[in-house]
Amino acid sequence: MQQLQVNLTVNVPDHLVLVEKVEYEQLQQEKLSGQYWTMKDLEKRVGKEWRWIKDNILYPSRFKKILDVNNGGFVYYPEGRGKNWSFHASKMAQFLDDNFYLIFKKG
Repeated sequence: MQQLQVNLTVNVPDHLVLVEKVEYEQLQQEKLSGQYWTMKDLEKRVGKEWRWIKDNILYPSRFKKILDVNNGGFVYYPEGRGKNWSFHASKMAQFLDDNFYLIFKKG
């Protein structure tokens, strides 16, 4: 591996700050803390329509048993037509990140 040592001064504009990547990721996660998503919010995050989300994330039993608030999860499954879905944003975002490979895995 080659190394290059440079003595360089970079001016950072006053409207910007430098933070470590770990701190930035923590700030992003905290941004979702205490937030709840609707189905429309989840559609935007996942980039799929509600039917796909229901078929591939919300209703498969391997996920529903984890997600459903009735099982201690963080997704409110509406009971009947006209009721709204509710998702604990930070926990749902983490679930999507942690289970990406299972959600899109074939078979």
